[in-house]
Amino acid sequence: MPKNKSIKSILIIGSGPIVIGQACEFDYSGTQAIRSIREEGIEVVLINSNPATIMTDPQMADHIYLKPLTTKSLIEILKKHEIDAVLPTMGGQTALNLCIEADDKGIWEDFNVDIIGVDIEAIKITEDREKFRVLMNKIGIAQAPSQTATSFLKGKEIAQEYGFPLVIRPSFTLGGSGASIVYKKEQFDELLQRGLEASPIHEVLIDKALLGWKEFELELLRDKNDNVVIICTIENMDPMGIHTGDSITVAPAMTLSDTAYQRMRDMAIKMMRSI
Repeated sequence: MPKNKSIKSILIIGSGPIVIGQACEFDYSGTQAIRSIREEGIEVVLINSNPATIMTDPQMADHIYLKPLTTKSLIEILKKHEIDAVLPTMGGQTALNLCIEADDKGIWEDFNVDIIGVDIEAIKITEDREKFRVLMNKIGIAQAPSQTATSFLKGKEIAQEYGFPLVIRPSFTLGGSGASIVYKKEQFDELLQRGLEASPIHEVLIDKALLGWKEFELELLRDKNDNVVIICTIENMDPMGIHTGDSITVAPAMTLSDTAYQRMRDMAIKMMRSI
C-alpha cells in the first residue's frame, strides 16, 4: 500500500487496564503499531488509561496521555494536537466502542480526523450481535440456532423455544462482560437481566450452547486489493464451554483434518470479505 503523505500525526487509542480473562495482545499489537508508525516519521499521540503496559513507557510514543478512555479526553487531546488520523484497532473493543461513540458525536468530523485501519460500519457489524447474525445467514455461514432479545419478555420466549443449556451474549460489551452459559431454568432470569443491563443498547443474543464441541480459531489478514492470507490456526485444548481466556491454546491446530481446515478457511475468507 502506498504511503499516505498527508498523514503527519496519528492518535492511537489503547485498551485501558487488562482484566483477568481478557487477552494482553492489545498491548503487544499497540506497541508494534507505535514502532512501525514512528519508523515512517509520523508523530504518534497515545491515549491509554493503563500505566502498566509497555506501550505507555515514556520512550514509546511522542505524546502519552494516561487519561480515562472517554470522548471528553479525546476532545482535550484533539484541541492540543494537530492530529490527522486515528487508529482505533489496537485497543480491542474498548477502543472500537470509543471510536464509534466519538463518530456518533461528530468529534472526528469536527477536528477533521480520518479513521484509518477500519471502517465504522465494519465495527458496528461485528459488535452488534443481531447485525452479525443476519449477515452470516445472508452469506450462508452456519451458526448455532439463535435469536436477539431487547427485552426480558422476549428473552423468556426464546428460552422456552430452545430449552437449556443456552448462551447469553450482550452486544457492544468488553471482554465478554455480561455473557454467560445458562445450564438450568432457575438461573435464567437473573443472567438474562444481567446481560441486558451490561449491553449499552440493551440487547442480547441468545443461542443454543454448543458445549463439548472442539474449538478452533483462524487468524487472517486482508489488504485493500482483496488479497487474503491465513496467519495461523489455533486449537483450544478445552472444548466449547471453557472460556478461551481460561484455556490453553496451541498454534498451529493439531487435530484439524485438512478437509475441515479448508472449509474453515473458505468460510473465514467469505466472512472477512462480506464485513
